[in-house]
Amino acid sequence: MPELPEVETSRAGIEPHLQGVKITRLVVRQPQLRWPIPADLAANLEGQRVQAVCRRGKYILIAVNGGAALLHLGMSGSVRILPRGTPAGKHDHVDLELESGQMLRLTDPRRFGALLWQPEGELHPLLASLGPEPLSEAFDAEYLLRCCKGRRSAIKALIMDSHVVVGVGNIYANEALYMAGIDPRRAAGRISAERLARLVEAIKSVLTRAIAQGGTTLRDFVGGDGKPGYFSQQLHVYGRAGEPCPGCGARLQEVRLAQRSTVYCKLCQK
Repeated sequence: MPELPEVETSRAGIEPHLQGVKITRLVVRQPQLRWPIPADLAANLEGQRVQAVCRRGKYILIAVNGGAALLHLGMSGSVRILPRGTPAGKHDHVDLELESGQMLRLTDPRRFGALLWQPEGELHPLLASLGPEPLSEAFDAEYLLRCCKGRRSAIKALIMDSHVVVGVGNIYANEALYMAGIDPRRAAGRISAERLARLVEAIKSVLTRAIAQGGTTLRDFVGGDGKPGYFSQQLHVYGRAGEPCPGCGARLQEVRLAQRSTVYCKLCQK
């Protein structure tokens, strides 16, 4: 599943091709994604000039006069910039045609993605309860300490809760907890303020570096597969169960937390 750095890379990849450009036509081949594409979406988008291409959590917002289209890539979705009229494949469900002669194409083999509408001045229900962005000033040590107070749930589950903070998916939660030296199974309410401060910095660091690395794949959004590369070259623990810990050499352990694979070092993470 695309995580926040991959979604941000996608947003940055399509932004130069959409910003300030008029949308001429919306082509919907498959309206049944995770939720039905609104029947009036074409009326809201066609003839409008794109004012901004933003991100909130894992949603890309394409803002026009009157509102914004909300795009979610789901489990396996991707976006590409292609010449208008490029033949569509089996899983190419939506095209956003542009006056520039290009188009934005949404490809989603599993159809878990979404394309929805948020009227201007309103907040879509899917965005209303989201926590702060992890790279924003609102997500700091004091905020995380308040969220953890009295909580018995595992710290990994808490930082992956989008109501607490958005976009810290499984890959980057594993990595940040390793960097901060915190056992992912530890009860959130039993972690000191000092250690939580280290965790906040680790989350910001790993996401910032992942986004920077993803930026090297921006060329793929024009005629390529539209899928940014993951942060695999610098992963310390994720996907490395049974291998030596990069820090101490002990064998990395794997457990399931909230039905997700969790890899950690029993010596380095307490």
